[in-house]
Amino acid sequence: MQEGFELVKQGAVGCWIVKDMSRFGRDYLTVGQYTELIFPSYDVRFIAVNDGVDSERGDSDGFNAIRNLFNEWYPRDTSKKVRASFRQKGTSGKHVGHPPYGYKSDPNDKEQWILDEEAAPVVKRIFDLCLDGKGPSQIARILEKDEVLTVKSLYAKQKGKPLPERPYSWSEQSIVGILERMEYTGCICNFKTYSKSYKLKKRIPNSVEDMYIQPDAQEAIVTQQQWERVQELRKNKRRPTKTERQGLFSGLLYCADCGEKLYFGTCKSFNANKDRYVCSRYKSGRGTCSAHYIREDVLKELVLERIRAVNAYIREDAESFAEEWLAYRQTEQDNRIREYRRKLDKAEKRLAELDVLISRVYEDAVFGRLSNERYLKMTQDYEAEQKRVRMEADNLREWIGQHEKTTDDLSHFMKLVEKYVDVPELTQTIVNEYIRKIIVHAPDKSSGKRRQKIQIIFNFMEDEELLSLNEPVVALSTHKKRETA
Repeated sequence: MQEGFELVKQGAVGCWIVKDMSRFGRDYLTVGQYTELIFPSYDVRFIAVNDGVDSERGDSDGFNAIRNLFNEWYPRDTSKKVRASFRQKGTSGKHVGHPPYGYKSDPNDKEQWILDEEAAPVVKRIFDLCLDGKGPSQIARILEKDEVLTVKSLYAKQKGKPLPERPYSWSEQSIVGILERMEYTGCICNFKTYSKSYKLKKRIPNSVEDMYIQPDAQEAIVTQQQWERVQELRKNKRRPTKTERQGLFSGLLYCADCGEKLYFGTCKSFNANKDRYVCSRYKSGRGTCSAHYIREDVLKELVLERIRAVNAYIREDAESFAEEWLAYRQTEQDNRIREYRRKLDKAEKRLAELDVLISRVYEDAVFGRLSNERYLKMTQDYEAEQKRVRMEADNLREWIGQHEKTTDDLSHFMKLVEKYVDVPELTQTIVNEYIRKIIVHAPDKSSGKRRQKIQIIFNFMEDEELLSLNEPVVALSTHKKRETA
């Protein structure tokens, strides 16, 4: 079809013949646009044999527009019935689809999932490695080195089939797919993608509020908090340097002035205590921001001191801390969610209006009330606005879905404090479980000493929350001396 349309535009087509109008297309607007506007403008004769349509003779029965509308209604009605049946099954507490790697169908009830004893430990290990700072490619190499069967190889082994040529060669895509599966928290997660119309085959990720999520449907492999933390870490890609050293805080440091990340810097001739972080916009003095230079060993001491202080603070009076956290979180977040919901309603209303306007413009063009040039210009403008408003609505839905959480964050953090009774030194796992981001301010040398504020944001807090634990710490030029702001 697309090749044919290109030939039409090149003037190489004199006649277009189809069996009937439905074989040409079932999209009322597109079929009308081609048969009533585009084909006549290129002097192409259009014939639909069974429907008795011949553009050279004119619309003999005057029924084309209605026939096209009926042709569109048929697949639309069928699509509605299929979607309704699919929706009913998906919201009945049953999985839609096959169990992922790590689970298998229960022999006694095919619609229930149980742990695959061979695969579940591998899934748990993949999540643990990610929390330990390893990326998908690093995890894949670790599994290959330890000769862990890939997903395809394990299924072949379980079915008694020959193994692939490279049974331990894990791909990065397989690791990413496992890290993004919400079902490993023990929930049912249906309708993760959708299509905007039965006419479009492209699957689009669904917002969380439009999914069907039922917790505790099967035994969990990882906790909900571990899964959420992994998703946050996946947004901050970490790449090892040429020295094969990787910054403990890579991907977590942000410049207080420009908002960009701080990059980890090292060198083979450096000792580990000279590893440092520098603003990505500094660019050796040629960029748009100052260096915001800070050494990693200084940062390690500051973060370790603050984590120990947080643990002691919470253990001392856990009830007061919980009341303080909940009071702030509920008031501020509820107000913002209401504001964003109003914006989302406005965007959805405008999208509905644009659909109506596009249909009216098409009808005006068909009945001669609008020129072809004017029709094309107006539809382009409406479609551009439609694309912009739809993107805005998608962003609003994503934000609302991410922030409509209850006190799960708080309970997880309280368990974390109980888990790490003593923190002798920082590890990648501890940093990832505690810290969401660290904001580095420019150094202040006005007092004759180099003082630099460092703000540590914990995983259970938003950036703007002003609880006492979020007060910045100050690094002095001689890192053995410390004071807390």
